[in-house]
Amino acid sequence: MKTHTKRTTVYLDSQLHKALRVKAAEMEQSMSQLVEEALRVSLAEDSVDLTALEDRRKEPSLAFEDVLKKLGKNGKI
Repeated sequence: MKTHTKRTTVYLDSQLHKALRVKAAEMEQSMSQLVEEALRVSLAEDSVDLTALEDRRKEPSLAFEDVLKKLGKNGKI
């Protein structure tokens, strides 16, 4: 399966650009490959967070003060 790529312009801090260039050379990958992988990882983490939030949506809400009292009773704080 062939993937379609799109060209984009990303503005980076000069130090970040230098670090990316060095890492790309060390890993024998292009800077584009490293940026794409970093974006995939970041977006996957967001997806995991959103899934966890959706899974917990039906849990009852707890008042912060009640949680603190319970933790205090149990010797946790």
